[in-house]
Amino acid sequence: MYSAVDWMLKRYLSLLLISRTLRSGRMIGKLEKRGDPMMTECYFCKGRVVQKVIKVDFRWGRKLKVIEKVPAGVCQQCGERYFQSAVYKAMENLARSRAKPSARLTVDVVRFKRAV
Repeated sequence: MYSAVDWMLKRYLSLLLISRTLRSGRMIGKLEKRGDPMMTECYFCKGRVVQKVIKVDFRWGRKLKVIEKVPAGVCQQCGERYFQSAVYKAMENLARSRAKPSARLTVDVVRFKRAV
């Protein structure tokens, strides 16, 4: 069983590994049968990673933006998400931009209270 520190260290190292990408912006990973580099195995649980188009709740400073139709690798077992560096940079640019949003959401904010 992992302690919290072991888990955080493993997660940090995996993110560091994932952040190492080719200059083209494609993620380094196992090769798919077509020859395209992509993640096929989850770093954390060793589950199968499949390519999907998802919705991402993206935080940038104090801003929260929901970005739709984002291509990502998603682990079928634990749900961990993997983004190519070019995709992540595009999400950062969208979060920073003052582009007119396609829709607005209202979100309730509640505080967690400890059970006594």
